[in-house]
Amino acid sequence: MQENNTAPPILQTKQHFDILDGLRGVAALAVVVFHFMEWVFIDASKNFIGHGFLAVDFFFCLSGFVIGYAYDDRIAPLGVWEFFKARIIRLHPLVVAGSVLGLLAFLFDPFGGHPQLYSTGKILLTFLCSVLLIPLPVIADRGFNLFSFNAPSWSLFWEYIANIAYALVLCRLKRGYLLLLTLLSAAAICFVSYHSGNLLGGWSGPTFWDGSARISYSFLAGLLIYRSNLIIKSKMGFTGIALLLFLAFIVPFSKWNWLVEPSIVLFYFPLLIALGAGATSKPLFKTTCVFLGKISYPLYMTHYAALWMFGNYYISHKPGTIQLAFIVSAAVVMLVAIAYLVMVIYDEPVRKFLSHRRTKKGCIQD
Repeated sequence: MQENNTAPPILQTKQHFDILDGLRGVAALAVVVFHFMEWVFIDASKNFIGHGFLAVDFFFCLSGFVIGYAYDDRIAPLGVWEFFKARIIRLHPLVVAGSVLGLLAFLFDPFGGHPQLYSTGKILLTFLCSVLLIPLPVIADRGFNLFSFNAPSWSLFWEYIANIAYALVLCRLKRGYLLLLTLLSAAAICFVSYHSGNLLGGWSGPTFWDGSARISYSFLAGLLIYRSNLIIKSKMGFTGIALLLFLAFIVPFSKWNWLVEPSIVLFYFPLLIALGAGATSKPLFKTTCVFLGKISYPLYMTHYAALWMFGNYYISHKPGTIQLAFIVSAAVVMLVAIAYLVMVIYDEPVRKFLSHRRTKKGCIQD
């Protein structure tokens, strides 16, 4: 976040936590690798990063902490409507970019797909819903995802819901009531995991409400960490905490999976947020953390178009293990580069333009 000295002190933006930025990037990379491996290992128990999808719950928890840190003391003078505009400017340009890339991948996939099976009207409606974050799971070739042209947008949908809840209710909620809601949401997480056997849901029509439980607990927990000042001071740096985060994604599957996953979400991720907020990055890693933080959201929102093409390629060509390792490694590097270009050429200029229009009215860039 960049400071705008023309705004009143209460409206000036705050500095990021470097290590939390870096952890966000690590989680985004884990999601990308997990999505590749999903095509290779249909049985998640054989996937070395089979719990990579839990990175989304880490995102939610981090979001609650950051929103509380950034807005608790200034949403009142800022106003609800200006808060909404700030969040839309921050989040929505990449929602649009991810939808456009997803549409192009759907229409021009060189390795497969059946766009000719869908009417122009249906494709346009699906694209419009994707851009506007309106769930519409109607494209069979996209696994009936809530957002067929950019599957990860399901978590952005719930992120928006959480932001609305924060602006209307949570920003004024006393800590005791916040704790009660967090405990109730924890019970919902446990129910979802026991009922489904995992916490993978939220991205499809049948699992839609699983996403509600996942965002509710993690966002509230992150907010509670901030308001309770549950920050653990330690000498542990970025490398150590990043390793601890990565371990959560490679936990082996077992018959206790329904218990392991909620334990990670309920206790382990909040602990890592508290550790990350209390640690200080060394100068050697500061640049890395800043880069990972900046690239995390663009990477998350632009990578999935390539995943469908990879999946069709993998099914039709069946590459060997060595070839597959090379393809996935190269693809991850390529996707990071594409995300960086999208960020520099499109996302940052658009946000800068929109934020500049807000500063004329005495607001700030988020």
